[in-house]
Amino acid sequence: MMTNGYGMREEKMQAKNWNLRTNMSMLTDFYEFTMSNGYLKQGMEDTLACFDLFFRNVPDSGGYAIMAGVEQMIDYLLDLNFTAKDLAYLASLENFCQEFLDYLSNFKFTCDVWCVPEGVPIFPGEPIVKVRGSIMQAQMIETMLLLTINHQSLIATKSARIVRSAEGRPIMEFGARRAQGTDASVLGARAAYIAGVAGTSCTIAGQQFGIPSMGTMAHSWVQAFPDEFEAFKAYALTFPDDCLLLVDTYNTLKSGVPNAIRTAREVLEPMGKRLAGIRIDSGDLTYMTNEARKMLDAAGLQDCKITVSNSMDEYLIRDLIYQGAKVDSFGVGERLITSRSEPVFGGVYKLSAVGNPGQPLAPRMKISDNPEKVTNPGCKELWRFYDRDTGKALADLITLEGEEISEDEPYEIFDPLHTWKRKTLTNFKVVKLLEPVFEKGKLVYKRRHLEEIREFCAKQQDTLYDSLKRFEYPQIYYVDLSQKLWELKESYLRQYSRHSINS
Repeated sequence: MMTNGYGMREEKMQAKNWNLRTNMSMLTDFYEFTMSNGYLKQGMEDTLACFDLFFRNVPDSGGYAIMAGVEQMIDYLLDLNFTAKDLAYLASLENFCQEFLDYLSNFKFTCDVWCVPEGVPIFPGEPIVKVRGSIMQAQMIETMLLLTINHQSLIATKSARIVRSAEGRPIMEFGARRAQGTDASVLGARAAYIAGVAGTSCTIAGQQFGIPSMGTMAHSWVQAFPDEFEAFKAYALTFPDDCLLLVDTYNTLKSGVPNAIRTAREVLEPMGKRLAGIRIDSGDLTYMTNEARKMLDAAGLQDCKITVSNSMDEYLIRDLIYQGAKVDSFGVGERLITSRSEPVFGGVYKLSAVGNPGQPLAPRMKISDNPEKVTNPGCKELWRFYDRDTGKALADLITLEGEEISEDEPYEIFDPLHTWKRKTLTNFKVVKLLEPVFEKGKLVYKRRHLEEIREFCAKQQDTLYDSLKRFEYPQIYYVDLSQKLWELKESYLRQYSRHSINS
């Protein structure tokens, strides 16, 4: 492979201006371009393909994941185009034919796209995004679709766990400075808000998406003044209506909390104001919060809230609550914004059917010695069954396109691997989860405001049984294949098995 031949001066300029670029058409794995160039050279530019985006495992061995990133996927697909500078770079590599470069110069996205809406609980193996159209186009968008859906679904899933652990106490996302880059910080805050966090420390995320911006002071504020009380006094005079003081810069119980109480009495109360809260960022948080609560209550500050931070995650939050810590809200940073316990969502994008215009697409299936990497063939639909009486989700079903499900008669589901495990569903309603997003490249999806997505996510999680929400050993949710899809998959596996034996 040849280098691009750009001079060092231009490379530095490009690096400096990286964050100014909004068109992400070039953000793709290089082999997407080489394959597309190859399709063109082989006369396959009119070949149609269907791809599925799905994931194999729920992070942290959880019971479910949360779909997120759809709005950014739409923005990317709406802005797909290649600039003269893009084409000059690709030409300089001397890997691509002129016909392919000409194709990119006149690029217009024309695929059909379906997706599961943001905020919906999703499960392994399900097609959560489906793309159908020109194989060249469907191939080229793989990387960015995966990047977008993988990242935000990961952070939304982690955030949902953390929010659940707090049992109704607000969670504040404090991870901006620990995120892996600017997009991870901003879009991570967005994904966390979808999943239920109360606000973010990332100001630009608040500006861009309308997420409540939160934050008061750091230890440096306290250290900048002659003593702790002077620091608290100055802050109280500056923000009398929402004064929350960080009390662990020196000694939490001997200095910080007493000075916070003094500030309330000598500064705020003469102004007719109340101390809103204190924050503790270190130490034995169960002990510290219990002692602080006693001191605040004794001083008549029963309405003063206690916030804690310091390497929080769902397990520590759960333990603090179990131990009786007197905590009203939590600030959670690096372990949320990086999903530190499991930082990869693992979504993949696989070809499921291919063919010529005007003809049914022929199923395609990836077969592997690793059973978890075997894919489901054909263009598919995704359905969810709900109990009519309780509204709870009962099972999901993957079918081939064109299959219909009647709500007026029982439906038998079965374990696709252990087929003797069967259950007959009755008294249900069924919903198609894949919604149209683009039709022949035209946007048809009703875009949603972030607050609407957040409310929708909370309602969707309420449709899940509590057994799916356990942190350890959650119930395994049923994701079934229709009889037709199962038989198609089995026929492919039998063909492969015979081929393997003969070889």
